[in-house]
Amino acid sequence: MTSTPQRPLLLASARTESAFEEIPIINLENQDSDDPTIRRALADEIRDACINVGFFYVKNHGIPAEIISAAVSAAKRFFALPLPVKQAIDIHKSANFKGYTALLGENTNPENRGDLHEGFDLGWEDASGTSRSDDGAMTGENVWPDDLPEFRDAVLAYYHAVVDLGKALFPLFALALDLPEDFFDDKTTKPAAIMRLLYYPPQTGEVDDRVQGIGAHTEYCFTILWQDDVPALQVLNNAGKWIDAVPIPGTFVVNLGDQLARWTNDVFKSTVHRAVNRSGVERYSIPLFFGTDYNVKLEALPSCVSEEFPPKYEVVTAGDYVKSRLEATYAHSKSEH
Repeated sequence: MTSTPQRPLLLASARTESAFEEIPIINLENQDSDDPTIRRALADEIRDACINVGFFYVKNHGIPAEIISAAVSAAKRFFALPLPVKQAIDIHKSANFKGYTALLGENTNPENRGDLHEGFDLGWEDASGTSRSDDGAMTGENVWPDDLPEFRDAVLAYYHAVVDLGKALFPLFALALDLPEDFFDDKTTKPAAIMRLLYYPPQTGEVDDRVQGIGAHTEYCFTILWQDDVPALQVLNNAGKWIDAVPIPGTFVVNLGDQLARWTNDVFKSTVHRAVNRSGVERYSIPLFFGTDYNVKLEALPSCVSEEFPPKYEVVTAGDYVKSRLEATYAHSKSEH
C-alpha cells in the first residue's frame, strides 16, 4: 500500500477547485482594522483566491476616483499624439525599459506575431524627478513626452497611489501564508514597481489569430490593474476555459504573478491570461507590476514545501528574474531598432 504524498501545509489546509468559473471580489474596507480577527478573515479570503484562482478584484481600495480619471485622461492624450512624437521616446532607445512601445512592439506569447497595443512604461520617481540608483533593470530616469503639460504629474500621482496600495496588500499576503504580518517589510523597502499605460485599438478577425491585444502569458510580479469599461481581459482556468474578467466599476484586478508563485512553490497560482479587444471600440488599461526589492532572493517558503513536494524553482533574485522577463518580451522587435 502506497501512502498519499503529504502536500505542503497551506495547500493541504485550503479549499481547492479543479476549475474556477468566476473571479472573486474582495472588500478591502477593513484592511487596516485594529481587530486581528477581522484582518485574519480578510487574509483567508485572499488565501482562497490566491490558491484557487490566482486573480481577484479589490473594492474599497482607498484610491480617489479623481486620481484615476486624471491618469486615464493623461494616457488618452499621450496615445493621441502623432506617431513620430511618441517614437522620439521609443522604449528601444532606453537602456532601462522605459518609454513608448508601438503596436506589435512586444510579444508576450512566443507563438504569436506580436501584441496589438501601444504602451508607455515608467518606473519609480519622486515628485522632484529623482529616480532610484539601485532599481535593478529599471535603474535610470523615466522619459517623458515634451508636448503634454501636466502628463507627468497626473501619471505619477496615480503611480504612487497604487504603489501604496501594493504595500498595503503585502501584510495580507503574509497573513494568508501564515507568516507574521511584517514578513515582507524588509523585502519591500524599495519595491519593484513598473507601470504601463496601455491603449488597445479594436481588433477584428479570428480570436485564434496570432495577433492579440496581449497574448496568453503570466506576469513576473503581482499586478494591480485598472481597466476601463471595455471587456477584453480573460483568465484561463484549469479546464482550459477562458473566463472573462469583466470590468467592475470602482475595482482593481489583482493578479498574483510568478514571483509569489515561485516563493510559494506554486501554492499560490500564477494564472495564464490574455487581452482580446473584440468590442469594436478603443480600450485603455493601466497595470502596475509590483514586486519585492530587486536584491531579494525568490526562495520557496518553508510552509510551502515538504519532503514529497520539494522546491520546484532555482533560487534567483527578483531583479534578475524581472530583467529576464522584460528582455524576452521585447526581444522580437529589438532588431528593428
